[in-house]
Amino acid sequence: MPLTVSKGTACQSWRQRYASGTTRTSFGDGIDERLADTAAGIACSRRAAGGGGWFLLPDEPGAGFYSALVLVGGLCLLLPALAMRLADAGRLGWIWTDRLRLAALALLVVAVGAGLAGLRAHMVAAPVLEFRYYGPVEGRVIGIDRSARDRMRLLLDQVQLQRVPPGRTPARVRISLLEPGDLPVPGQRVMLTAHLGPPSGPSEPGGFDFRRLAWFARLGAVGYARTPVLTVERPAEGGTLALHRIRMSLSEAMRERIGGQAGAVAAALMTGDRSGIAERTNQIMRDSNLYHIVSISGLHMSMLAGFVYAALRLSGVAMQGVGGPRALPAHKLAAAGALGASALYLWLSGGGVATERSFIMVAVMLLAIIADRRAVSLRTVAVAAGIVLVLTPEALTEPGFQMSFAATVALILMQEPWMRLSTRLPWWTRPALMLFVSSFVAGMATAPIAAAHFGRMTQYGLLANMMVVPVVGVLVMPGGVFAALLAPLGLAQPALWLMGLGTRWMLAVAQWISELEGSVTLVPAAPRLVLPLMAAGAAMILLGPVGGGGRRAFLLLRRATGGVLLVASALLWLGAKRPDILISAEGDAVAVMTPAGRAPSKPRGGSFAVANWLEADGDAADQAAAAARPLWQGTASDRWAELGRPDGRVPIRHLTGKAARGDAETHCPPGGILVADGNLATGAGSPPCLVLDTAYLRRHGASAIFLGADGLALVSADGTGRGRLWH
Repeated sequence: MPLTVSKGTACQSWRQRYASGTTRTSFGDGIDERLADTAAGIACSRRAAGGGGWFLLPDEPGAGFYSALVLVGGLCLLLPALAMRLADAGRLGWIWTDRLRLAALALLVVAVGAGLAGLRAHMVAAPVLEFRYYGPVEGRVIGIDRSARDRMRLLLDQVQLQRVPPGRTPARVRISLLEPGDLPVPGQRVMLTAHLGPPSGPSEPGGFDFRRLAWFARLGAVGYARTPVLTVERPAEGGTLALHRIRMSLSEAMRERIGGQAGAVAAALMTGDRSGIAERTNQIMRDSNLYHIVSISGLHMSMLAGFVYAALRLSGVAMQGVGGPRALPAHKLAAAGALGASALYLWLSGGGVATERSFIMVAVMLLAIIADRRAVSLRTVAVAAGIVLVLTPEALTEPGFQMSFAATVALILMQEPWMRLSTRLPWWTRPALMLFVSSFVAGMATAPIAAAHFGRMTQYGLLANMMVVPVVGVLVMPGGVFAALLAPLGLAQPALWLMGLGTRWMLAVAQWISELEGSVTLVPAAPRLVLPLMAAGAAMILLGPVGGGGRRAFLLLRRATGGVLLVASALLWLGAKRPDILISAEGDAVAVMTPAGRAPSKPRGGSFAVANWLEADGDAADQAAAAARPLWQGTASDRWAELGRPDGRVPIRHLTGKAARGDAETHCPPGGILVADGNLATGAGSPPCLVLDTAYLRRHGASAIFLGADGLALVSADGTGRGRLWH
């Protein structure tokens, strides 16, 4: 079947063009843009597959792996040339020639993606603290934010630690301030006494590994301080941190002039500074599915760019209407102005990873307008995603990257059906229906990803977004633009008042939605393969035909395969078995799955790990309530229980504090499990039980035990191999 050829091109079939030798590519000028969109999306997905596969490797690849990548890449470059020669000689048809070229390109992009991920990991390499440190810490402040426990945190570089040589000193450290006090400004050199340690690993095997995030952020240690922050040196004049100080001063001014949490949210929207937002506010925003508005994302960048573009274009049209120059391309000038405003917003917001990603997406679309190309297409998304993955391959593993691009692709795919439908609707119903449809489509595209990453689904998120997003677009973002324009004249207060109205409305809606019964549903953690299977299945169902000449049979087969992958991902998620026993990396927390839910050994201790375990179980109970479930007995430092198994009972014992001393054989429950937060002497022989003490857990990290008819299956976060760079 011939490919569809757009109007204005020669009406030759695909086979005729190949037979005549006038065309040797499936995506020449004039071919249906949907096919080009699909090809661009597939090329980008191949790069993501290469980078994603690199992150899934259990051990750090060596020289042999990268040599193989170079070999594969070289073969992929030679294969198209060989295929062309065979085609010129008449020994290979042009159809198969093009298919081989596309297959070689796909494999090349996979190899490049894996290579870029490895290159990036080695480029950002920096020392990681290998021990617990307590003492003076000196460094330059480069960031201030707020932790999940409502504590202010300082991010320091140019770090100096007492009696730690420079070659082992982390490039950056992050310190939580337990005592309130005056905060330094970015660029200021400070000193304080702090407890530091290496970034923590996952709370359970297969869980989120903070060490990887810290590695790519060059964060080599985290900790806390109870002492005041002392100034060593005032910030230097000029430089990038001077711009950062200006941004922070603008944020402080917005918080003061708007007031309360509404001012803190407005400052976060315009400057990216979320240090003024209390954790309670963050929580109600999460529970109402409005937290994406607090973080500067594609929504704000597109709103700002759209507002500036529309204002400039309308101004250009008005000037032409009153006798101005008509030859000026008003839409291109408007796009250039919107691009400049977006770049200014990128600087003002602090240039975080999510903001940079949003700017790239918006910039590609605006440049497409300037270049007379389609601004909204899968090609622009593929280009933006490709740029992000080349510069920061680790972004592929982040929920923000996955959710933002999933929502964008879904909205672009919705565009054509909406255009056909909207012409049949009364004009006055279109804005409301478009808001509903776009919110519904974006929510459906991102909900599975959010559930897989965060284990929670917000039931009334669609309602909350319909009530808030229009207000953000009409009041908050335009108010921010006018405030920036009027601030030099001292007339920004009316615009800030307008912003305050919008953010107060946002917080009121978030509060109301979060208090509705059933507003949040917790779901168990998803296995690692769920998201890749889900993404591949959705792409095969939704993206247009690429192979088989667009034959209906091929299209049906591809969509059926995509449906099978989606069903497989759902079954894998629903059938995933949670560990029967979980042990924290420090040995201070143990929790056992019971018919009533997971029961921690103690109501306190190891709270961070226990909270993560309960959340991964889809359990809304806190640690104290979960520990009250019937199972554990004994004193606070010596807890024991018996677990049921098909072939009998398994005793388990958990020792903490002074009780976690001595030799393992003395404390071992015969044929059972012994967990301790200290080092136990094992002696010459093997103890009569499975011993998981500090010596084991420091090497292997958090551990999980599955009880089965064949015995105990022990899985640790860090296996016996070399591990990754961040391990």
